[in-house]
Amino acid sequence: MTDLNRDEIFSQVQDALVELFELDAADIQPETQLYQELDLDSLDAVDLVVHLQKLTGKKIKPEEFKMVRSVDDVVNSVIELLQEK
Repeated sequence: MTDLNRDEIFSQVQDALVELFELDAADIQPETQLYQELDLDSLDAVDLVVHLQKLTGKKIKPEEFKMVRSVDDVVNSVIELLQEK
């Protein structure tokens, strides 16, 4: 997953949200708010972090994920993770 572009990462995050939370892919856009619009809670966020860790093979620190509010924030977090050595 290291050489993916932004659209591919968005697609992976979108797939994860659909798979984990049975959401409609059409409802998941970059600007979509995780908590308000998708009705996720903190436990859902943990599930998403675990899933993204498996995808990226990188450890995600919970405090890094606390600032995430939108789908695009998740994409940005994954991009940052993939750029870390």
